[in-house]
Amino acid sequence: MGLFDWIFGQFIDVIEWTDSSQDTMVYRFERHNNEIKYGAKLTVRESQMAVFVNEGVIADVLGPGIYELETNNLPIMTSLEHWDHNFNSPFKAEVYFLNTKRFIDLKWGTKNPITVRDPEFAMVRLRAFGTYEIRITDPKTFMTEIVGTDAHFTVDEVDNQLSNLILSRLATVLGESEVAVLDFASNYEKFGDFITEKISPSFAKYGLELTHMLVENISLPEEVEKALDTRTSREITGNLDKHIQYQTGEALGNSGEGGSSAMGDMVGMGAGIALGQEMLNKISDKNTPPELPTRDTTLYHIAVDDVSEGPYDIRKIQELIQGEIIKEDTLVWTKGLDDWQVAKEVLKKYFNNTPPPLP
Repeated sequence: MGLFDWIFGQFIDVIEWTDSSQDTMVYRFERHNNEIKYGAKLTVRESQMAVFVNEGVIADVLGPGIYELETNNLPIMTSLEHWDHNFNSPFKAEVYFLNTKRFIDLKWGTKNPITVRDPEFAMVRLRAFGTYEIRITDPKTFMTEIVGTDAHFTVDEVDNQLSNLILSRLATVLGESEVAVLDFASNYEKFGDFITEKISPSFAKYGLELTHMLVENISLPEEVEKALDTRTSREITGNLDKHIQYQTGEALGNSGEGGSSAMGDMVGMGAGIALGQEMLNKISDKNTPPELPTRDTTLYHIAVDDVSEGPYDIRKIQELIQGEIIKEDTLVWTKGLDDWQVAKEVLKKYFNNTPPPLP
C-alpha cells in the first residue's frame, strides 16, 4: 500500500451512532458541510434505522447492517448529486439515525375529571393515570410528520402530544367499554389492552406504534368514594336493628366498668327511649286486628235457558245454588276453562253444603 493510499484511507468516513441516553429518538450525524465521501462505511445497529436526506428529500431508509456507500452497493445513491457519474468527489447529504427500540414508562393522566356514563351510577366523573410504551415503525412518516429538521429529537418533545392524544380518546373508549365503574379495578389489564387497540390507529398516523398501555388507577371523586364507603359499612352491619341493640349493650357495659357516667346516662336514656318505643310498637301490634282472609274473586258465567248470564262472584253463585237456579247439570264457565262444564264439577264444594230440597 502506497503512502497516498494510506493517507486517503485515513479520510474514509465511518458513519455510525451509539447512544448512551435513554430518551433520544432521532439523531442527525454531523459532518462538516454535510459532506460524505465516496466509499464511506455506514453502520446501522440493531434497534436503529438510517435515513438519507438529499437536498431536503428522503432518498433512502436503511435497516440494521454495514453498508459501503458506493453506487454498486446502493443503487439508490445513483440519484444523488455526482454519484450517477461514479465520481469520487464527496456528496452533500444528511444522515439521520432513528432509534427503533421501545420507549417505556411514559406517563399519561387526566388533568381534569372525565364524565362518562355508567350502567349503575348513570353518570360519573373519573380520573385515571398510567404508563404507555411506543416505538418508531415508519421512519419516513415520523421524519416528515414529527421530526422535521431537528438534529437531536428526544421523547420529551412528543410525549405531551401523545399523552393529550390518549386523553382526547379516553372518554370515548371508556364509554365504549360498557364496563361498570365498580368493575374497573378487576379489569385493569383487559381495559389497558382494550384502550391500546382503540388508540393505536391514532399513533400510526405519526409513524409510531403504541405497543402497550397500562392503567394503574381509575378513581372516583372523593364525595362518591365516601358515599360508597358508607354504603359498604351499612352492608357489613347486616340487620340494622340488631346492630343498634348490640352497640347499645356494648356502651352500657363499658359505662359500668369505670367509663364516663355522663356517657352511660346518655346511652341509658337512648336505650330507654328505644325500649319504650319497642314496647309501644308491640302493644300497638296486639291491638291491631288481623287482616281479613282473602275472598275468592273468581267470576263465573252460567247458562240459563241456553242464554249466558253473568259474570257473578261466588256470593251470588251461592245464592243461585240455594235458589236452585244453578243445578248440578247447569253449564258453568270461568276463566281458565277451555269449554263450558257442568256446575257439579266446577262448583262441587258448594253443592255439598247445600241442604236437600224440601219434600
